[in-house]
Amino acid sequence: MKRAIFPGSFDPITLGHYDIIQRGLSLFDELVIAIGENAEKRYMFSLEERIRFISEAFAGEPRIRVMSYTGLTVDFCKKVEAGFILRGLRNPGDFEFEKAIAHTNRKLSEIETVFLLTASGKSYISSSIVRDVIRNGGDFTGLVPDTVRVSKS
Repeated sequence: MKRAIFPGSFDPITLGHYDIIQRGLSLFDELVIAIGENAEKRYMFSLEERIRFISEAFAGEPRIRVMSYTGLTVDFCKKVEAGFILRGLRNPGDFEFEKAIAHTNRKLSEIETVFLLTASGKSYISSSIVRDVIRNGGDFTGLVPDTVRVSKS
């Protein structure tokens, strides 16, 4: 079985992430959406909300699991017996950053990183842009799956 993880903070999941996940399903038997937890980082959405957003977005897809982890991504890969890391690339800056991480991961483990280019119509979307739109009261609905909801509290 070809199992890959798709790691990220998903704060929140965007249509760019959704695109990579959908296309990744054609390459792998199973995808583990791996929500990394970093105690140093302040998130807009709680871990529970991020898990719910993703789980609901892929509720009908049995080949997707949503899990959280801390520590090194390669250690999480070993834990879930994943042979691949799936990453999306939006622009050349992403490539340079992701290439360095992929080389490091390959040095630490036998894990292979597979890169997919984000669809051109979604390549401008990032979680940080979405968070900025939300903070400023803008319409974020065209940037995220319908499962991402912001409470008005």
